[in-house]
Amino acid sequence: MRVFYLYGSIAKHAVLAIPCYMAAFARGAPLPESSAQVADQQFQGVVQRSRSLTQKILLSIPDAHESCVHAEALKLDSPQNAKLAVMASNIGIPSAPVLRVVSESFSLEAVLRNVSEGLQLHRALLRSVSPRLQNKDKVAALLADIKDLIIQINKMVKMANGEAAVQPSPSPSPVVLRLPGEYDVQVAAHLSLGQLQSFGRDVLRCLRSLDRSGEEEAES
Repeated sequence: MRVFYLYGSIAKHAVLAIPCYMAAFARGAPLPESSAQVADQQFQGVVQRSRSLTQKILLSIPDAHESCVHAEALKLDSPQNAKLAVMASNIGIPSAPVLRVVSESFSLEAVLRNVSEGLQLHRALLRSVSPRLQNKDKVAALLADIKDLIIQINKMVKMANGEAAVQPSPSPSPVVLRLPGEYDVQVAAHLSLGQLQSFGRDVLRCLRSLDRSGEEEAES
């Protein structure tokens, strides 16, 4: 049994969570302080690099899935995936954090920390299942891109902190997958990639809400 650690709090009870949080990304009135931070040129550069990496990850997920998941019944974006909820719980796959827009209730830093936490979760899941896969190459490439994206998101967290004192990181929580058989490995890879795909789409919407390059083009 392999144990990998990630920073940030995650759900204690393992459940299948591949929902779409589009409603959470309805544009609200941005707070003046966060608007100034987001508009910073250096911050915008990191936002755009993060968008490119997120798009690359989303484009890579179907190929990674095809390379390592061979069970006919396990397809990305299939309505049948909801039936795997019990198996996801038995395997030990935690749910991803819910992403929200910046508001009075959710600071820019809190939103970005949730993004970082979710990416670390999915990296830990894929690192846990990867040694049991017959074809690891595309998953390994995906893991490298997720690591790069985490670095970019953490840069934005640091910028969002400004001169304020950085809060200490919570104690790491373990990700332990129970994979007694080959089919369990297949399901774990399938669900991890499917949840990463859903979470990645939410991350992309979050980053789009922070990207001001379109506004500058409209004004010019």
